Amino acid sequence: MALNIYDSADRHYVVGNHFNDFELNQPLVRELREKYSFPFGDAEMVQITFSGISIVYGDILMKENHLRIKSFEEPAVVELHFSLAGGGIMNNYLTDRKLNIKANQHNIIYTPDFDGTADFNPNSRHKFFEVHFQRERFVDLTNDSSTLLKNFAENIMNDCPVEISEEHLPISLAMHSCINDIMNCQFTGGLKLLFLQSKCVELLAMQAQAFEIAAKAVKKPMVKSAYDQERIHYAKAYLLENASQPPSLTELAKIAGINEFKLKQGFKEIFDNTVFGYLSDYKLTKAKELLTDTRMDIKNISDDLGYSSVQHFNKAFSKKFGVSPGKVR
Repeated sequence: MALNIYDSADRHYVVGNHFNDFELNQPLVRELREKYSFPFGDAEMVQITFSGISIVYGDILMKENHLRIKSFEEPAVVELHFSLAGGGIMNNYLTDRKLNIKANQHNIIYTPDFDGTADFNPNSRHKFFEVHFQRERFVDLTNDSSTLLKNFAENIMNDCPVEISEEHLPISLAMHSCINDIMNCQFTGGLKLLFLQSKCVELLAMQAQAFEIAAKAVKKPMVKSAYDQERIHYAKAYLLENASQPPSLTELAKIAGINEFKLKQGFKEIFDNTVFGYLSDYKLTKAKELLTDTRMDIKNISDDLGYSSVQHFNKAFSKKFGVSPGKVR
């Protein structure tokens, strides 16, 4: 994936690398890690290609808030987009479509060509993660699936720019965990190829399920005001910052400045989990990451995450992942 970028002085830069269909279809994993420093911003990017799939992720520090971007003659791909931090507004002049990208949200997008603008908050970081499936590969994977995916596949085979949903959805902890597994993959050779293929398909399945559930939801939203949404996001952030010694639900509601009922219902609505179900998933996902560091023993991990005992930690971990912490290590 290569982007032609023009800054406020109309200077031209190329970010990323062009891959044609032949290179994208090579069975072996090809990985490029690059750093860029331009007047409009600094970036670190990783591009991985294999068997009709490419993975692109990066961290960009924006110094300008308005850029002109063009992308043409790239392979036809369907993009699984995850905005990990930051965000912006992408305006495609070719389709007259505007994409409002926000932190911790995801979507599935098909945009054959792009010629338009991107607006970001200046002096802010934008972290993103994308998986690109060749168009035909995506259609094969989603064949005989749900009506939502069939309609989406029909649009992309007709070369119509489209998002699977006008509304972006929150990135779940399971998606974050899968993304983290991909970015920290330690396998090599054929095992790396199999691992990355399976994880990319897993991400697609989780996204498809999330959009299916959202499409069927007809309940009136509990969280209507921007203030209530901000307070619930604050409650989540506070909860995770104090994961080892979490407040009670009543205490958390007071800290967030919202009533307990609205906190419970709104948290479930926004994050598709209960308050303490979300906390448990977060702690166990964090534990899985920490287990890769052999310098930390299992008791220390259990204590740091606030479990009452190693036995309690082992039981919770085994229930979620189907394997004990010791076997993961």
